[in-house]
Amino acid sequence: MKASMEEKSARAAEAFIELVKIVHRLRAPGGCPWDREQTLSSLKPYVIEEAYEVIEAIESGSVDAHQEELGDLLLQVVLQAEIADENASFSIKEVIEHLSGKLIHRHPHVFGEVAAETPKAVLENWEQLKKEEKSGRGLLEGLPKSMPGLQRAERIGEKAARVGFDWSDRAGVREKVAEELRELDEAVSSGREEAMQDELGDLLFAVAQWARHLGIRPEEALRRCCQRFTNRFYTMEKEVKKLNKDLNEADDALLDRIWQASKK
Repeated sequence: MKASMEEKSARAAEAFIELVKIVHRLRAPGGCPWDREQTLSSLKPYVIEEAYEVIEAIESGSVDAHQEELGDLLLQVVLQAEIADENASFSIKEVIEHLSGKLIHRHPHVFGEVAAETPKAVLENWEQLKKEEKSGRGLLEGLPKSMPGLQRAERIGEKAARVGFDWSDRAGVREKVAEELRELDEAVSSGREEAMQDELGDLLFAVAQWARHLGIRPEEALRRCCQRFTNRFYTMEKEVKKLNKDLNEADDALLDRIWQASKK
């Protein structure tokens, strides 16, 4: 088993070295004009896009798509490290060494003598080690502000819960959702736009926490909902077209009947 793992590691290292060489060639004089033009700033949208494509590949169940999209995401890592190396900031070597050191340090139950028999214990150790590494930094400061809103709300709730700042049960957070909905209704009645925005934000945050207590990823739940709506809307468009009509020509009763049929 040990020899097999060593062989796998060697093959992976060879493939990675070849990838780094290819990216270096693309960025070098005489390489690809598009790749040479890229900057760390211009690549930001691609990092997010490729990460979401990995998620879609996982959900599709396609092994080939998953492999391909992971490769595209890896390219973003190597390409950004190459640009940073050109700017004398850091190289891919430092990226890997830093990650390896962090993984070893944060897994003392594997590489050290700390006991952690459950996933919960592992997370508690992980958070404590992160706190020690980043002394003086707030518990929530490590969450990127650019994360999707519902996902960030969920993660904020998770982190706060680890220090005991959370509802004790689902019923408590469900009541909070009802409370925030009432406050949003009051804000709507007042007609004050800023109050409506604030209260809607509070409601969405509370819903994200309710989802967390139910064991549901709110961002994933919303994505699934959007896809269901998209599929049903597409079906409705096709059915209306069969009647030689446009959507804006169809009456409400017809659209509702087709919509209900599409849900089945």
